[in-house]
Amino acid sequence: MDIGIGLPTTLDIAGPDLVAWARRAEERSFSSLGTIDRIVYPNYDSLTALAAAAAATTRIRLFTDILLTPLYLPVHLAKVTASVDALSGGRLTLGLGVGGRPDDFAAVDRPFKRRGVLMDETLELLHRAWAGEPVAGGSFAVGPRPLHGRVPILMGGSGERALARTVRWADGWTMGGGGPEAAAQAVPRIQQAWREGGRDGEPRLAALCYYGFADAAASAAALRRYYGFLGEYADRVADSVITSPSAAAATVRAYADAGITELVFFPTIPQLSEVDALADAVLQ
Repeated sequence: MDIGIGLPTTLDIAGPDLVAWARRAEERSFSSLGTIDRIVYPNYDSLTALAAAAAATTRIRLFTDILLTPLYLPVHLAKVTASVDALSGGRLTLGLGVGGRPDDFAAVDRPFKRRGVLMDETLELLHRAWAGEPVAGGSFAVGPRPLHGRVPILMGGSGERALARTVRWADGWTMGGGGPEAAAQAVPRIQQAWREGGRDGEPRLAALCYYGFADAAASAAALRRYYGFLGEYADRVADSVITSPSAAAATVRAYADAGITELVFFPTIPQLSEVDALADAVLQ
């Protein structure tokens, strides 16, 4: 299993310290740097943060886990994602999802009730733009060509439409919450849809979890703040935070047993020491 680490983009951290986090994560041999996405929240923009991380690193992969795709104008998203891919030497993977917060959509004047349609339209345009087709009028492409022809995608979501998008457009699937037990139930469903859709090989299968070793109370508070809009479910997320090295190691084993091929640990404490503590716990 590949083990990634999230950038602390939703936490109180200075920009230079965020870049230092990216450097340390690469030094400690994590597989990827992840971001989670919101508009109406004081977090760093996902693709901007990954562009900064790309400039400060040379090997570690970059992973939006996930980017709330319908919030973004498709042509601009095509240009920015192709740019980050090119600037990073082809290290970007896009985890994409439709989102579920009406206030995010209202803030950017995008129709919440049409988010599924917007998602499908955006996926179509992204692939056309990455292939070099003019998608904004005139005769020019809107961005550089991705290094490998297209930016790899992992699709988020568990509904039938999300499965259909995974099979049609993606290199695999990424799971938000739910824990290893939920992953063990979801993975066979994804693999079956993959085979029935005529896709070759095996899908990439990713998941995320939250951790914070230095201060359990602060970790729970950070998650309650970020997920407060979910009401009582925010307490369930906060209660699931991994607060010890032994629990982190056990979580890796449980997700591996469920068939997940990459697990990303997202931090709830922004101190740089948390990178080293996690590496010591889960990287051999």
